[in-house]
Amino acid sequence: MKIGCQFAGNLAIDARLTLVTQLKSCGMFSPFNVTMRTAENALFCHLYMLLLFVGFCQGKDLFFNDKGLLLPESYKIGWMEAIDDDKLISDITIPGTHDTMALYGGPAAECQAWDLGDQLRAGIRYLDLRIFAFENKLYVMHWVVYQHKSFYEVLDTIRVFLSEFRSEAVLVRVKPDLFDKENVEELVGKMIIDDTDVWVKSDMPTMAEARGKMIFVQKSNFKLGIPLLETDSKGDYEVTHIANKENKIVKHLTQASGDCGGDYIVLSYSSGTGIGTLLGMFLTPKKVAEKINPWLDQYLRQFSRDHNSVCFGVIAMDFPGIDLIQTVIKINDW
Repeated sequence: MKIGCQFAGNLAIDARLTLVTQLKSCGMFSPFNVTMRTAENALFCHLYMLLLFVGFCQGKDLFFNDKGLLLPESYKIGWMEAIDDDKLISDITIPGTHDTMALYGGPAAECQAWDLGDQLRAGIRYLDLRIFAFENKLYVMHWVVYQHKSFYEVLDTIRVFLSEFRSEAVLVRVKPDLFDKENVEELVGKMIIDDTDVWVKSDMPTMAEARGKMIFVQKSNFKLGIPLLETDSKGDYEVTHIANKENKIVKHLTQASGDCGGDYIVLSYSSGTGIGTLLGMFLTPKKVAEKINPWLDQYLRQFSRDHNSVCFGVIAMDFPGIDLIQTVIKINDW
């Protein structure tokens, strides 16, 4: 039934009421559960009960997810295969994760539920990595919390994925964190120096040039890769009221739609936290995502419904569900 909850299509409330009516007619809601007259009626009513259960299960789990990954057999992992070879990477709407590896540290620190391999298989193509250099080795962190992975292990996971799905490209942003920040770029460079499936130039690649490659993204004190433009301002990650966060996201995505397709990757965040604020002290990243992700899905769907040709660049999310990821991807269809 978990698979049904995760992947069922939307069932309207009117349809659910119809199901309840049908079930009542079958006696399923009778205090005494009257025996069905025929095997056909019993089968009919069990089918309606299954559909009703799936309908009640659908909802936030389709857009927000804090459990393990379950993909249907028909799920298109290699979605970039459909992107035109001549299209610039900066002209594609790309699902990403904020603090990609933040799976540990408690409610205030955790931003994702899936490990890196599962995120890639779900369709995530932008990774946000906080890297700490210590004794000439690189470790993945979130704040002061070690995320149980070295940067070498992250690179290995990406390489394995790209070896299987050569149509794809994975954008990698490295944020030097904590101490010895100046050493991070040098150590990363040494780790990828002989790798031909890595893009560290500042020139924006086309999809054809990017296929099968890790595309590094540069910003501030990490200068390997293509330039980045962030739409958020300082403090925009702080959430005290969900409605205010929604307004900020609309503002950022509106800016992103005007800046797509240039010489830099445009990045917007749907993630946020109230930790550290007075009014939003109980709004952990997960609590924010539970509210924001379903809203974001509906906001983005309007562009597909209207067949509007639009690009938003990278949208970095916390705890995205597969339906939200697919909504982001489908923006590229128009």
